[in-house]
Amino acid sequence: MAKERRRAVLELLQRPGNTRCADCGAPDPDWASYTLGVFICLSCSGIHRNIPQISKVKSVRLDAWDEAQVEFMASHGNEAARVTFESKVPSFYYRPTFSDCQLLREQWIRAKYERQEFIIPEKQEPYSAGYREGFLWKRGRDNGQFLSRKFVLTEREGALKYFNRNDAKEPKAVMKIEHLNATFQPAKIGHPHGLQVTYLKDNSTRNIFIYHEDGKEIVDWFNALRAARFHYLQVAFPGASDADLVPKLSRNYLKEGYMEKTGPKQTEGFRKRWFTMDDRRLMYFKDPLDAFARGEVFIGSKESGYTVLEGLPPSTQGHHWPHGITIVTPDRKFLFTCETELDRREWVEAFQKVVDRPMLPQEYAVEAHFKHKP
Repeated sequence: MAKERRRAVLELLQRPGNTRCADCGAPDPDWASYTLGVFICLSCSGIHRNIPQISKVKSVRLDAWDEAQVEFMASHGNEAARVTFESKVPSFYYRPTFSDCQLLREQWIRAKYERQEFIIPEKQEPYSAGYREGFLWKRGRDNGQFLSRKFVLTEREGALKYFNRNDAKEPKAVMKIEHLNATFQPAKIGHPHGLQVTYLKDNSTRNIFIYHEDGKEIVDWFNALRAARFHYLQVAFPGASDADLVPKLSRNYLKEGYMEKTGPKQTEGFRKRWFTMDDRRLMYFKDPLDAFARGEVFIGSKESGYTVLEGLPPSTQGHHWPHGITIVTPDRKFLFTCETELDRREWVEAFQKVVDRPMLPQEYAVEAHFKHKP
């Protein structure tokens, strides 16, 4: 009997919607919440265990199942749960995947089942009201210390602002929603709730690093920023559909890591720098947590004369790392080296993706700006 029940649960995994984790979309889930009626992956099952008053989990393959539990799973499943628990997810709300950090996945699961934010829209107030203020820990630009700072997000002004003192009349910085990006960077920032916010200041990218002790708070900030970007883009591109706009709300970086680089004359030695590939901007920093990039390289498309080559010109000297990459642009060659062959492969793949993608009209304006940079 026990074997038959387990076989019955395994068969349910083949139903449409049950072949992927109900929460992060990972393929081949082999855990289940037998109180919510969903099939989930091992990673999400760990998060479900932390909300035992809502969700009780079992392994599909290893645990014993009783008749009532099998019937419950059969009459529910991932599709039914989606209809119930995700019925009112705002377009701008970030739906995490299995490659996202633990915090985003945990808050998505808690928002769905514990707080039922997508059944009761009034609970979405913290990120959909168009205004938000509160205190966040912000990393000091020069000393690296995290200090509590007041942040205000106002869609009406199209800006995120922060203040160095509670009673300050003027903000220390005003970040325009138009050029703002936010991406979770727990490892880099050294805090599981670490968020990197970038914006353009005098046409250069400026980084700030923030976190909040409460996971819900920082994810609400993240989704409030996405909501503000969504509403800004709806006005800027009135004909665009939600599906066109949602991918533009926030970007994860294509790749980050250390490489060595040399200067334009290629006569000075190679220096180790931290590189961030953000869409078509390749930025380099002395330290991963620097506020400003030391330099930025625009990477266009092959139609515009950009190519990526493995290796370095034969006469190149002064590099410590053996695995070279040459990026050819219409104006000059950029030389980089990687510590390992795997690193080089990943960087070349990231560059190639960008070069293979045709340029958008607005990207030509960005390219022109880079050409006139001092």
